[in-house]
Amino acid sequence: MNKKRILLLGGSYFQVPSVLAAKEMGYHVITCDYVPENPGHQYADEYYNISTTNKELVLELAEKLKIDGIVAYASDPAAPTAAYVAEKLKLPGNPYQSVKILAEKDLYRVFLSQNGFNLPKSMGFDTLVDVLLEIDDFSFPVMIKPVDSSGSKGVCKISSDSELVSAFEYAMSFSRVKRIVIEEYLVKKGPQIHGDAFVFEGKLFFSYLGDHHYDEKVNPFVPYSTTLPSVHSSDIMSRIESELQRLFNLLDIKHGAFNIEVRIDEDDRIFLMEIGPRNGGNLVPQLEEYASGFNMVNATLGAAMGEKISVNTICKKGFFAYYVLHSDRDGILKEIKIAPELYENILEKHIFKNTGDSVQSFQGSNASIGVLLFQFSSMDEMIETIDNSAKYIQIELESEEIRLVSKINTHRLAI
Repeated sequence: MNKKRILLLGGSYFQVPSVLAAKEMGYHVITCDYVPENPGHQYADEYYNISTTNKELVLELAEKLKIDGIVAYASDPAAPTAAYVAEKLKLPGNPYQSVKILAEKDLYRVFLSQNGFNLPKSMGFDTLVDVLLEIDDFSFPVMIKPVDSSGSKGVCKISSDSELVSAFEYAMSFSRVKRIVIEEYLVKKGPQIHGDAFVFEGKLFFSYLGDHHYDEKVNPFVPYSTTLPSVHSSDIMSRIESELQRLFNLLDIKHGAFNIEVRIDEDDRIFLMEIGPRNGGNLVPQLEEYASGFNMVNATLGAAMGEKISVNTICKKGFFAYYVLHSDRDGILKEIKIAPELYENILEKHIFKNTGDSVQSFQGSNASIGVLLFQFSSMDEMIETIDNSAKYIQIELESEEIRLVSKINTHRLAI
């Protein structure tokens, strides 16, 4: 019997779980992206060197290979491509235009405004001239973001128009479609809420939302951890789920995983800041499986292949967190030190860098050195550890003097 064929867009480290799961589920697995060295491709049955954002080329490939389903696992840029191909080939998927709205921040904010959702004052731009004409209508501070970047890349907060030009150029440098969005800074009550949700047959089938944590000394807008469960009340969580279901109904979302970021303001109003049409990165689906028993990777793949999704009773219990290993500056990695008392809390350890590799300051998720998954015995233990992580986890870089001597010796050998 011929195996059903699934096309997975991307083979990066965070996408490896989807490749392995698809193989275990008995599918013929095809991967594509423009990075042949990505680790996921070695586990696939076939690999093609095609950019996941080139929707016409991916459609051509999908037609040629006669695929049965397509998934953009943990990838914002590839999500519209997957929806486009699924729509064209009448495969299980969500409306292309709806996914495009969720994937581009300016379109998403217009949608929120038109449908009565809470949102800070915001506007999309593609030229600096238009920004300069409109900026007087905003109250500082404001956030400036690329409409289509992922991992918080290109995001910054400014307090005056004197910072506007550099912030615009910085954000624009991370946008593939060359558009940015400006929005007034929203003061939050409690931590920003983050996690994944799963929709099946139009209904919010599962959600598990926790709290983001930020390293204010490095970049206050790039999260280094999510802790489960949230410190916010069950009433807040129920209201968030109601708003999510309303959003999914309006967009005619049928199935799939969604990465959620929510803020609560001082009046307890809910702001759906971002709804990424894909699974979370930083091994969020794996963390949530530890915390609930729900295998979102298998559910994502199965739904995309037209399978019926069933699950045992979901039981949310315990205290879990991911932690992104990160550096506060650029340099050469010397050592990763983890306090021995943390070893018993580690569920999984994923290290992306080796000693001697270059590392970058944590200005976006692309600067991650690795990810740890933790389980803790109490909320207090979890929050104390994550919020004071510098006590327990250190990233040591080579000193400037050693690097300079190494460069000199390399130069001499070359001569």
